Amino acid sequence: MSETLKSEDKLGALLHEVQDDLRQLKSSIEKITISEGGETLDFKALDTVIRKTESSIRKCAEDYLKTVTKQLLVLPSIEALDKKTAQIPKWKPSLESIPDVRPQREDLPWLSPGEKHKSALTMRVLCNPTHPNNRAVMHQKFGISLPDIYKRSTNVAKHNRIITGPVVSLQTTESKGQHNLAMPEEDLRRVPDTRLLHMSIQHKAASLHPRDDSYSSIGLKSTCHKQLKWKTEPRSASETFGRESTPLWTTKTPPPSPKSTDHMGMIQGTNRLIPKSLQNIPVNISKYPFTIIKGQVNSVATDFCHFKQSFSLCWSSVVDALEALEKLLREFAVPLANVSGERLVEFGCSWSNGWRKAPPVISLLSVLENWEEVLDLVLRPGQRYKGEGGTEAAVIQIQTCWRRYLARTAYLHHCRRKWAAGTIAISWLMHTQICRVRKALQARRFRQLENFRSRAQHLAANWKHIQSSKRTIIHIPSLGYSQCQRLNLRGYAVLQNIQISRLCDIRDKNVEVIYVCPRHLGDDIVHYYTSLLKCDGATEGADAGATQASSCMRRFIILTPEAVDFFPTRNMCLSTLLKYSPRTLKRIKNLIQGKQTYIVGGVAHVDDLAVADELGVPILAPEPAIAQIYGTKSGGKRIFSGAEVDVPPGQGDIYSLNQRWLFKMDSEHGGRGTAYCDICHLSCYNWALQEYHRYGPELWNTKWIQESVLLRYLDEIPAWLARYAWPAKTSCYPNWACFLKSFLRQGGVVEAYPPSDSVTCLTVDLLLEPGGEVTMLSCGDQLHGSCQLEAIGSTVPQTSVHPETLHSICMRVGQACLQRLIVGYVSVDLTTFLYHNTMEQKVWAIDLDLTYSDQLAMTQMLLMMTGGTLNCRAGCLEVPMPIRDKCCEHQIAPKPPVINRYAVVGSHLFHSNLSMLYHNVFFMMCKAHGIGFNMKKKQGTVFAPYDSSERCSIGMITIAEDLQGALVTFARNLSVIHQEISSSKMQGETNFKELIKDIEDVLQMTVQNKMRAVDDKPAT
Repeated sequence: MSETLKSEDKLGALLHEVQDDLRQLKSSIEKITISEGGETLDFKALDTVIRKTESSIRKCAEDYLKTVTKQLLVLPSIEALDKKTAQIPKWKPSLESIPDVRPQREDLPWLSPGEKHKSALTMRVLCNPTHPNNRAVMHQKFGISLPDIYKRSTNVAKHNRIITGPVVSLQTTESKGQHNLAMPEEDLRRVPDTRLLHMSIQHKAASLHPRDDSYSSIGLKSTCHKQLKWKTEPRSASETFGRESTPLWTTKTPPPSPKSTDHMGMIQGTNRLIPKSLQNIPVNISKYPFTIIKGQVNSVATDFCHFKQSFSLCWSSVVDALEALEKLLREFAVPLANVSGERLVEFGCSWSNGWRKAPPVISLLSVLENWEEVLDLVLRPGQRYKGEGGTEAAVIQIQTCWRRYLARTAYLHHCRRKWAAGTIAISWLMHTQICRVRKALQARRFRQLENFRSRAQHLAANWKHIQSSKRTIIHIPSLGYSQCQRLNLRGYAVLQNIQISRLCDIRDKNVEVIYVCPRHLGDDIVHYYTSLLKCDGATEGADAGATQASSCMRRFIILTPEAVDFFPTRNMCLSTLLKYSPRTLKRIKNLIQGKQTYIVGGVAHVDDLAVADELGVPILAPEPAIAQIYGTKSGGKRIFSGAEVDVPPGQGDIYSLNQRWLFKMDSEHGGRGTAYCDICHLSCYNWALQEYHRYGPELWNTKWIQESVLLRYLDEIPAWLARYAWPAKTSCYPNWACFLKSFLRQGGVVEAYPPSDSVTCLTVDLLLEPGGEVTMLSCGDQLHGSCQLEAIGSTVPQTSVHPETLHSICMRVGQACLQRLIVGYVSVDLTTFLYHNTMEQKVWAIDLDLTYSDQLAMTQMLLMMTGGTLNCRAGCLEVPMPIRDKCCEHQIAPKPPVINRYAVVGSHLFHSNLSMLYHNVFFMMCKAHGIGFNMKKKQGTVFAPYDSSERCSIGMITIAEDLQGALVTFARNLSVIHQEISSSKMQGETNFKELIKDIEDVLQMTVQNKMRAVDDKPAT
């Protein structure tokens, strides 16, 4: 047996040398370069020759070993295929050597029952090879010694080639490495451990490509300064020993990050980066250890020679791993490394050693017994540059970092330039798009303006015909203020709907009204105005009245633009909302198709032109540009100067502070943009009066006399204004500084307040017809609340100025407006007082509004309810009374008697507690207190609700036989309503109280005037 083993060793050495020669031949193929003549070598032919040589060697070896061992022994190929492993040898005795022990029926003697039972039990044991007594019974009965059989592990690696040993020498070799006890002890030492033999012989695929010298470790090799990457290795060869084991590498690092080049972070994460296979390396003492000193193996050392001799049959797979380990240790200048031979063989067999695939560094370190010390040394920053090729690696690293820096810098510069180019391009595209849109809008507005002018000419040419025929009026009560003003107005939608009384234009039988409402009205308000317009103040019979009422219902319609729901908080004017409401515009088009139609707007806005152009109808108003010029305080001053009417002393178009008295902003309205300062607070005021009396009224008008007083005034005015000037409505401008800032930005006028203790303001509404005629539609004396410069209501007709004087002033103002191409509805504010020096009545024109006023809208309701007419030239409200006696059919009906009535109109009544009552409850409360309208007597009270949601604002008209009765009724109604909706602890926010006080002052003045008139009669 010893001779057979010696021959096997010689044969293994011979085959090992042949395999080394073939491996070196394959390795040298890549070093062959192309010849100078340009001819290329045929690597495929060389590979074919190597394969034929390997096949012939394998065939000769198999024939020789079959002759020696009488069994088939196949050597592993140099280039093994993937997914092929060696199969564990199994013990298969030849069936011919086992005699047939089955007894023949004729040879069996007669046996007792006990012997039969014992024979059956013996056969059962023989038939069960796993029975513990099977081996003993086989030896006792037949003289055959069987090897010990143990239960194999279920996860033993399967090999695709059968490796069998000699029958004589290794007859009893088992899968777990148990040697035959009959072999001599000295021969056992020379036989290698079959566990490692079975484990090491694995067939791998090899490719004829140059092997990559770099290792697949990221972070351990500081040349590339990358993070460690753990790769999953094949199962450990310890599974072939019947033990359960885990994969060699069980940890995978995330993809490398830009921060992975930091050695300190790599060292701090060493414990985390060490795979479980290193932490779980068994501490068994190796049987084949050897030492590597400074990356070199002493080939003549006893331990290495013993290791090489023991694993000569699988040396081809071990030598590659050994060379890779030596190279790693040289590169990192590792002085001493203790290698475990078993681990190295296990790693060499499990490593897929392709020509371009380097072994994992951590896997290599796992074969070391002192792997912890070596790993600490390898992870040390800069250690790579101390070993073999460290200088070249450092140079490469420096060049790599520098090139990376240059590339990164160039890339960032390129990104910045690309971003800048994109930004410039987008900005330019946006600029060109905005310019294109702006030009398109300008062209559209110019086209709309041209269409407006052409339609205005047609309206002027056919105005008389339109007024005498059936027509449709589209009322759009839009307040086209600036955006800043609209956003600062409280209840902007309610303010636009105050003129809902425009519906009363249907009192003319030839008029149909389309009212565009800025809010959704509730059914209660719609029903109220429907019932109100049915009354119409008719004086004829019941049948005719019913017919007329049904006709009135068909002659008005209320529309709300759908854009109201889309912009609930933007405070957009009604014209803009209608412009963005295509469904409402389409419905209006259908309603006015084939009819004489024109638009009556409010405060002019540029979107009025867009709406008119969309509907194709004219607007009874001036151009928005003209209205913007002459609708301001300064523009009104210029018109009044052209009309040669009296105006307060002052100066218009002031944009720098150099005058005194009242300060009025150009674009504000309703007393919002007005401030005042009493001149009596000037310290030089008394001295100026002395100078006035000294020179007299005639000399005082000369400039050289006023110069000294003016200079002294100018010195004191800044401090005087800062201390004593105060805005009229502090809710809009809390102090003088805020007011002054807006005043100097917008511009305005400075004018004197009337020098009298008793001042009356009145409003006159004019219609400047496109045909060139001026008509007075309404006139009334103003009623004020807490702010004396803001009108809340008025008394109709006015009684403070002689009608002829008022008519003359209004005609002159109207003609001045027509000369400036102003048509439509105009409201003129005047003030009258007694001048104390001459005791003459003075009338000053103080403001001009180019819009349909709230007073005119309430006057239309007044005329609708009474069925009368307002004769402004005579200064009376003529109301026809119903005829009681019916006349015969052949008799001509006499004209109804006409009586005079007086009315008090309140369009801006506000009380916060009104929101607690619905309108039907409010009307029932008023009816319970006797507040209502008497259709027969044509007197009483009429309300004008504005909205259904907030219900804080309301309009009211009281009609009586005389002015005193109308004022008393109005004040009484306010007092009753306030008492009903308020309590001592909840008074609410209201202007009722201030208006009642102003009415009491008017009543007192009326009583004094009557007493003065009575005293003057006897004297005449």
